[in-house]
Amino acid sequence: MTQLGIFVGEDMWTFFREIYAHLEIQYDVQVFAPPDEIHLPLFSARVNRWRFRQSIRSLLQTSDICFFEWASEYLQIASQMPKSAPIVTRLHSFELYDWAPKINWENVDKIIFVCEHIRQKFIDQYPKQADKTVVVYNAIPVEKFPPVQRKFDFSIGMLGHIAPIKRIYEIILLTRELLDMGYSPSLHIAGREKNKGRIDRYYVAVHQIVQKLKLQDHVKFYGHVDNPGEWFQNIDIFISNSYWEGLHTALLEAMAAGCYCLGHFWDGVEEALPLENIYTTEGELKQKLIEYAALSDAERETRTRATSEIAQQKFNIHSNKVKFTTILEDVMKRSKQ
Repeated sequence: MTQLGIFVGEDMWTFFREIYAHLEIQYDVQVFAPPDEIHLPLFSARVNRWRFRQSIRSLLQTSDICFFEWASEYLQIASQMPKSAPIVTRLHSFELYDWAPKINWENVDKIIFVCEHIRQKFIDQYPKQADKTVVVYNAIPVEKFPPVQRKFDFSIGMLGHIAPIKRIYEIILLTRELLDMGYSPSLHIAGREKNKGRIDRYYVAVHQIVQKLKLQDHVKFYGHVDNPGEWFQNIDIFISNSYWEGLHTALLEAMAAGCYCLGHFWDGVEEALPLENIYTTEGELKQKLIEYAALSDAERETRTRATSEIAQQKFNIHSNKVKFTTILEDVMKRSKQ
C-alpha cells in the first residue's frame, strides 16, 4: 500500500478531518508528530531545531508521497530539503503572504487551492507555478447542517474568531441602529478569541461596545460552539462581514443550514453567494436586512432554499474529498515517468 506522509500542525485540523478520514482508507498514512523538546544546559534551541528538521526529513524519506495541509512552516522547511518524495500541499488563504515567499515552489509538485480567487492571486505572484495549481473548493459535511423551518424572529448570526478581519464590531453598531429604527433584531456571535487563551484589544472592544450601547438583551456571545449545525437552527440571517476570506467555511455551513446569507464583497465571495446576496456598504447591508424581514414566509423560504442547494451541490465534502485521491494518484504517476 502506498505510504502517505501527512503534515498538518497542532490545532490545525479543523478543515481537514473529513479529508483525512478518506485518505486513511486509501493509503498507509503516517502523520508527522514533532519531537518533544529537550532541555540542555547549552544549545537547547539549536538542538531542538535540528531534531525538528530531522523528523521532517525522516517522514519525507520514508513516504511515497507527502501531503501538507497548510502551505506554512512545515512546507517551508521541507521544500528547502533535497527532494525525496513528491509533495502536494493545500493553500488556504493566510499562507499566500505569510509563508509563500519562504517556500521553494520548485520542490512542490501540486498546489491545491480552496477557491479560484486565491489561486489567481498566487499565479499573479508565481506565474511559473501556474501549471501546478488546481482548485478543490473548501467543502463541508452537508448532512450535519440540515435546513429546518422556524418562525422568523430577526436572529442574525456570525461565527468565527473574534478578530478585526471579521468586522464584528460594525455589525454590533448596525444592530443598535436597527433597534433605533423600530426593528427587533438579535445578534448571535459564536467563536472565541483569535489566539486561544489570549484576550486582545479587539476582543475587549466588541464586548465593551455591547455594554456602552446597552445591547445586553440583544447581543449574545456563545464562545466556541461544538455543534454549529444545531446553533444555525436558531439563526435566520448569517452575515459574512470579513474584509478577507479564502472561502468562508461558516458561510458555507450557514447556506446549507437554510439561513439567509449575506456577504460583504471580499474577493471571492461571489464563488459562494449569488450577486443579490452580496453588499458593499453597511447602508446596503441594512437595506437588504430590512427588505428580507418584510418578506412573507414563502418568499424567505424561496431565497434560503436557493443558497442551500448551492451548498449541497458545490461544497459537499463527500464529492470534493474524492478529488484529493485523484490528485495524489496523478502526482505519483507523473513522478515515475
